[in-house]
Amino acid sequence: MEVISYSREIPVRANVDVFVAGGGPAGISAALVAARAGKSVFIAETGACFGGMGTSGLIPVFMQFGDGINFLAGGIGKEIYDKLNDLKGPNHPGGKTSIPAELLKKLYDRLLVESGATISLMTNVVDIVKEGPNVKQIICQAKSGFFAIGAKMVIDGTGDGDIATWAGAPYEKGEPDTGEMMPGTLCSVWADIDFDKFHESQTNVREKLLESFEKGDVFTVNDPHHPGMFRIGKHIAGGNIGHAFGVDSTDEKSLTEHLVYARAHLHEFENFYKKYIPGYENVVLVQSGALMGIRESRRIIGDYILDMDDFIARAIFDDEIGRYAYPVDIHPSKPDPVKYAAFEKEFFKVGRYGKGESYGIPYRCLTPKGLDNVLVAGRCVSTDRKVQGSLRVMPGCYITGQAAGLAAAEAIDKNTTTRGIDVKILQKRLLDIGAFLPNANL
Repeated sequence: MEVISYSREIPVRANVDVFVAGGGPAGISAALVAARAGKSVFIAETGACFGGMGTSGLIPVFMQFGDGINFLAGGIGKEIYDKLNDLKGPNHPGGKTSIPAELLKKLYDRLLVESGATISLMTNVVDIVKEGPNVKQIICQAKSGFFAIGAKMVIDGTGDGDIATWAGAPYEKGEPDTGEMMPGTLCSVWADIDFDKFHESQTNVREKLLESFEKGDVFTVNDPHHPGMFRIGKHIAGGNIGHAFGVDSTDEKSLTEHLVYARAHLHEFENFYKKYIPGYENVVLVQSGALMGIRESRRIIGDYILDMDDFIARAIFDDEIGRYAYPVDIHPSKPDPVKYAAFEKEFFKVGRYGKGESYGIPYRCLTPKGLDNVLVAGRCVSTDRKVQGSLRVMPGCYITGQAAGLAAAEAIDKNTTTRGIDVKILQKRLLDIGAFLPNANL
């Protein structure tokens, strides 16, 4: 491969207390709590809006916020949940956990602007400048060109752990033996659906899906894992349908290939629903997401790796920054009936909790090995593969994001590193904003 040497001087646009990379739910939560704590915050988002998969990616619903008794994503998660439902109004046909993307975009915009954080959309984080165990500047690229932001604390909310990886933090990726990762999904919005007719028909979509596979009249890939359509409006559904097997979100060539593939095959689902599912005879594809839904990529190795033993034990930790309860949701890496049967066993038997059950998330999952001023939040926190399959969803990202934001603020207040803070004080600050920490011994 040909290599060139390239250097240039770029301006340092600002020096801030906290830099947040990525404007998904983890990054938003981190930026909000740090800014509300009086810190100067710069948040860079590569897309045209904040929210990640809940907005640009068109995921139609949040996963569970609680354990059936307790609201686990207290704090920023509860604030988003309540304010979004106020905007949706009473008796919204999609229910409390549906996501009207345009409303959520505006809510995120308003909260971030009101917080006083500096927001920068259409801004790519492309590199870092590191001194010892600290990231000193973050290199960004936007329409105005390259610029740097200096920061005392850095929060990696990229989902892929980009900043932590560039800074040298170790990571794991995919299934330990094969490296295989879960497939992605290009979510979508569909209109002209008669939900009353569908419900009256009591049609089992999965049975019809298997029937279509047997006939071979619709799909090019027999993929039995079908999360399905979710109502998000009077006659509108959000589709979490189809899989892009083999996608790697850390490789733009892979992302390009699988985005093109997924868009090209959405018509198969239109044909299936029109032919097999009552109420969907006139269904129309309105749009597909601007982002591929990625379930799995890097897992940054931190001072503690939250693993399946902890999940099974409903673990409690002295340094808990939250608790969560979503099942172990590992989509099979290939459209294989054997792999899907194993998934069903894990998801519906081993990987599910009863009401009131949850597992703790230790602060040490947010502190990457070898780095003193970088915290990770969201999908890339330090877990094994199975626990990532639980914690990766949006309410989990709110929980880890707000903890990272307040930890950064506390480290700045005490002029120390991410490991130098008193976790009891962090827990007190989290409780003050409404976090669920029943085991905090303050």
